[in-house]
Amino acid sequence: MLSFIIYLAGIWTYRVAQGQSVQKAFIYAYMPILLLLPDYFQAVTPGIPDPTFSQASSVALFAVFIMKGSPGYRFSYTDVVVVVYALSVSISQYLALGYSDAQNLMFNELTSVLFPYIFAKSLVEPFNLRYDFVKSVVLCLCVVFICNVYENKMGINLWQLLLARFFPGQGSGWITTFRFGLARASGPYGHCLVDGVIMAVGYRFQRWLQWSEAWPVKIKQLAWVPWFSPTQVFTLMMLGGVLSTLGKGQWLAGIIGAALVIIGRFKNRGLAMTVVLIVMVAVGIPALGAFLNYASVGRANALDANQETACYRYELIEIYMEIAAEHLWFGWGLMHFPDVPGAESIDNNFLLVYLNHGIIAVSVILGIIFVMMVRLIRHGMAQPFAEPRGSSLAFTLAAIYLMYFIATATVAMMLQSCTMFFIITGLSDAYLRTSTWDGDQGNSNSKTKTPIDARLFKFRKVI
Repeated sequence: MLSFIIYLAGIWTYRVAQGQSVQKAFIYAYMPILLLLPDYFQAVTPGIPDPTFSQASSVALFAVFIMKGSPGYRFSYTDVVVVVYALSVSISQYLALGYSDAQNLMFNELTSVLFPYIFAKSLVEPFNLRYDFVKSVVLCLCVVFICNVYENKMGINLWQLLLARFFPGQGSGWITTFRFGLARASGPYGHCLVDGVIMAVGYRFQRWLQWSEAWPVKIKQLAWVPWFSPTQVFTLMMLGGVLSTLGKGQWLAGIIGAALVIIGRFKNRGLAMTVVLIVMVAVGIPALGAFLNYASVGRANALDANQETACYRYELIEIYMEIAAEHLWFGWGLMHFPDVPGAESIDNNFLLVYLNHGIIAVSVILGIIFVMMVRLIRHGMAQPFAEPRGSSLAFTLAAIYLMYFIATATVAMMLQSCTMFFIITGLSDAYLRTSTWDGDQGNSNSKTKTPIDARLFKFRKVI
């Protein structure tokens, strides 16, 4: 019964959606619940699927969203792609284990994939709320960063410390790991690398807000902070959040993703794109060759722990590709593929999805990443140069997709990182279909600018 506190998240979201608006409920109720409360705790409820905090909130918000006529929703082909992914995962589990085992995963695909995608595409861009949405994400992750610092120092996860008493027997499998003599912070996300993925998204969002001059010059609550403006404080906190997870794969993903953002900061974007591509090819091909040589020597011949980890991830592909091919289309079902001794942990999301749910599901995930990335870059290149410099949302979203591709090659895209991926997809779809502005071309920028008087002589108008 203690686990029923999860339903308070649904009640709160429902009240905000009914009393104010579904847009505010999504931005200020659902998103904080998703980002600040763990998804590995469930309300064990007889007769129905066991929801998490974010799933209870998602169901409540979707109910009000439908009752109010689905505000902002417009059909697009991306909807079909997301539905195909959710269906392929659900069918995979049904074929492997039957309906009784598949119903919880079906519920998860609805409430953690499809509903959040619909919310993001319907309730942000159509109502000109992109700054409000992104600020909500950044502020929530600032709270997570503060808790991460404590976890780095003390080795204690505050979410498990405070909430585990309500969920006996749950969440104990998520343990704290260490690197460089520090605990690797996992926040409310279960795993430090999942935390790293979400923090990297937050950092990219905050840099976009900073370049867009979307934060007020002064915030009363931060008046005591010396030397730094509010937007600089938030940027440093997001950077600290990325560093607090001590995940080198996520750091690398963030650095490479920044290359796409650089393109949007140049007026001559064609030249910038050419330079970035040349650098990526010139550096990437030799680096890939060096990595393959580094990782293919086998764990027995590794010189240190870092090389052993790289060798392990390389060996995973060799070991499990044949096993995945035995159930090509719909996979083995969630975590029901045969275990290979010494290779139990699948540290590659694309391989894991292929094993679990087959080639359809993994192809859809890869298709979303690359098709959306190309569409966003094309859109950004075709738009007028956005002022202030760097305020084009297209290149920021494209960079996030590139980061996801690199980062999830080292960790499963699970819990909140999966939901955030489909939220980004919904936001990107709406942005590509409906956006007519970036930077100062919009009306929602919180910084008020004084109009420039362009008259040549500036004579007074006298009647």
